[in-house]
Amino acid sequence: MFPSDMIDRATALLNLYHDKGLMLATAESCTGGLIMACLTAIAGSSATVERGFVTYSNEAKNEAIGVDMNIINTHGAVSEPVAGAMALGALAHSRADAAVSVTGVAGPGGGTPEKPVGLVYIGGARLGTRQPYVERHLFEGDRNDVRHATVLAAFAMLEKLANHQEPEG
Repeated sequence: MFPSDMIDRATALLNLYHDKGLMLATAESCTGGLIMACLTAIAGSSATVERGFVTYSNEAKNEAIGVDMNIINTHGAVSEPVAGAMALGALAHSRADAAVSVTGVAGPGGGTPEKPVGLVYIGGARLGTRQPYVERHLFEGDRNDVRHATVLAAFAMLEKLANHQEPEG
């Protein structure tokens, strides 16, 4: 169901979290649950996957994980502040040690000159930290390509969080 590169990365990530005794959570918008689906396609994922939130609408971001509507209204759903708030919200509304969030424009429509198709913000938060990490990406290709690249980048963010490495952003 998933390409081998996604399964390989997901397996390595789950093994890393298992070895470190960590749990993870996700908050997804433009991927619509694809990150969680890939992780949970692997047997034994329940040892490290705590929960996932699909917060496609602005209201879902607010109601499910507590993203302040003022942040969404001021910056737009596809923004660094919203990605950070989503990661912190997923952490606060779960029992996870680390959380990743994704929000972006997967296309083919919906892009603007300021927020083109392929623009994705990936947020990360680790238990005990007040400030989230956020990376800005501009992925090439069609909707499937953008979502695929987003999943792999989210896995990279979760790996950095597990290893206490400060993601670049």
